[in-house]
Amino acid sequence: MLSQALDSGRRIRRHIMTSFLFTKSDVLTVLIPITLSTFATAPHPDVTRVPDIIIWIWLHLLKHDIYNQMLDPEEDRKNKPHRPIPSGRINVQNAADVRWLLVPVCLIFSAMYGIKVLACSACLEALSIWYNEFGGDRTWLSKNLLTAIAYTILELGTTIVLGSSMDNILARAAAFNFVMFATTIHAQDFKDEEGDLLAGRRTLVTLFPTFARMSMTIGIPLWSLCLSRLWEVDIFCSLAFMAYGTIVGARFMVYRTASAHKQSCKLYSLWFALVHILPGYWRFFYST
Repeated sequence: MLSQALDSGRRIRRHIMTSFLFTKSDVLTVLIPITLSTFATAPHPDVTRVPDIIIWIWLHLLKHDIYNQMLDPEEDRKNKPHRPIPSGRINVQNAADVRWLLVPVCLIFSAMYGIKVLACSACLEALSIWYNEFGGDRTWLSKNLLTAIAYTILELGTTIVLGSSMDNILARAAAFNFVMFATTIHAQDFKDEEGDLLAGRRTLVTLFPTFARMSMTIGIPLWSLCLSRLWEVDIFCSLAFMAYGTIVGARFMVYRTASAHKQSCKLYSLWFALVHILPGYWRFFYST
């Protein structure tokens, strides 16, 4: 009896770890920034719903990531062998079964919070199909736009799950975050350049490497300045934020090895998370 309980516990832990590994790369770039953004921008957030928004985001990430990773396991076997499918933790057929099981799970869970959240969930599924089945990830323009749209829908969905309504601050934050993300998201493509070349993806990094690096070197500090002014951040915090953005942007031009790109992407993720806190600065100091 005890051995059966221990075996069951080990299987449960293995399934949890497998699910986490599917979404591991999105924790810093999606889960944490959106959670921060939701609290920073939402008027009168219900803090008791923190677990709700984390679960809602993570379920949709898991569904999309399984879908994306099961389509080309050979690419991951060469470039990301730690992922669940190439590492042998789960096979493609079982991953596909879980992915399709998650479709009604996400829709039903979303419906608990109302028709608007359900609509967000349905839109995310449509974007995921477009991205994975109809070549949305094959060209840099569609990849950047689809990802930015999905990111914005996630932000709007979590705001509603949190029990908040839309106001001017939230709308402004969502609009600027969309443009900022669409113009800097290729920061993540530098570390995947080799795999994208093998898979035939035409990202901005593979097509125009020099321009892509320059866009990071100029774009991140410029966004740091613009967003600091937009949210009326004090001079000390603005200078610190712009200095950090300048360092992050410069790394993409100066350091060009695969390991350096991974580190640059982590630093970009932190910058990206800080961007999502800035509306909270304005709401705290200036909102009446």
